[in-house]
Amino acid sequence: MPGSDSDIVVMKFGGTSVSGAEEIKRAAARIVAAREAGNRVVAVLSARGKTTDDLVAQAFEISSRPTGREMDMLLSTGERISCALCAMAIHDMGHEAISLTGSQAGIVTDSSHTKARIIDVRADRIREALDEDRIALVAGFQGVSTASRDVTTLGRGGSDTTAVALAGALGAGVCEIYTDVTGVFSADPRIVPDARKLPVASYEEMLEMSASGAKVLQLRAVEYARNHGVRIHCRSSFEDGPGTLVLSEEETMEQPMVTAVTHSDGEARVTLTGVRDEPGVAGRIFGALAAANVNVDVIIQNEPVGDDRLAELSFTVDRSDLDSAREAIAGLGGVSAGLQADERIGKVSIVGAGMRSHPGVAARVFEVLGEQGINIEMISTSPIKISCVIDADRVPDAVKSLHKAFSLGEDAISPEDPTGPRHRPTVSG
Repeated sequence: MPGSDSDIVVMKFGGTSVSGAEEIKRAAARIVAAREAGNRVVAVLSARGKTTDDLVAQAFEISSRPTGREMDMLLSTGERISCALCAMAIHDMGHEAISLTGSQAGIVTDSSHTKARIIDVRADRIREALDEDRIALVAGFQGVSTASRDVTTLGRGGSDTTAVALAGALGAGVCEIYTDVTGVFSADPRIVPDARKLPVASYEEMLEMSASGAKVLQLRAVEYARNHGVRIHCRSSFEDGPGTLVLSEEETMEQPMVTAVTHSDGEARVTLTGVRDEPGVAGRIFGALAAANVNVDVIIQNEPVGDDRLAELSFTVDRSDLDSAREAIAGLGGVSAGLQADERIGKVSIVGAGMRSHPGVAARVFEVLGEQGINIEMISTSPIKISCVIDADRVPDAVKSLHKAFSLGEDAISPEDPTGPRHRPTVSG
């Protein structure tokens, strides 16, 4: 008999969690344990280990410019392998499981190959499997386009989005994201050894953290979770115990001034010189970038000061999108006198919901970076985030100094109540 949706659990396992035979068996055991605890289980699996990287390398061995459609056909195979192998392991443990491709699971996307967006989830076949007391294993990172009926992929980290989208469509009680870390931290522990695991984070904070370089959860997955009210539990594949809950701001008890320091060293800066200072030019430039599926982060335009009325326009993009950005701008013809690119930039950001009500945070960030001799080249802000573009080589120094300045380490937790609000540092106005 069908159960209520609240007993559905969606579990997502990343590439390191299914990298080898033992890891797949461990993931299968977790899935079976959740089923035996009375839940109906949907598991979303990524490709094993470096499988996706290997497939990309194989494509470029054949072609210097493989087409997006055929790349999606190729890349979608990795997740299917993981699901089939995990289903075999579950069968050996005495439970029924069925592996499904993204299209079989009802993941419907637009037609943007290699970076498709989910537009609908038609999970009828998954519901049928659950009603038949089966465990449903879904290949993450992929779907099918309604317009072209082609296989599509969702971009790096797309299995997170698959899992959250399924949880939203099925009304699941929780979406558990299993990875090789124990949760979301106040900074990258590889740079800051005393970074602390966050027990909770709001959707808004996690969105800013993901957009600023935190790689634990994919940005679009968090965006989807917020829009559909899906609770995410990010936890370790290799250890028991709680991880980090990502939920609405109304559900979070703690409103720290600064929650985390994030960073990115995978961006490039594009500077257009001699840009005509007239209405519509910026719209043409960024429209062309959007049409090329290039996501732009920080933007700065310098107002012209000479009689020629020519300006400079700088923006940052993911380094992997730099060639696409160059081609998009070149296709406009004449919007600028020249294009310069800098691939040695980094970005450091502080994020915290409490920044809305604490003046002086930006001043403190700039003071700390100045004390370290770190030059700030571009600045971007939101109500709960401050990002600074700096030299890529200085990113570790910036992360360490800001993490210390805002007291985000383990020693910032009250020993009387390890789950209570952390001490707040004094910030000059």
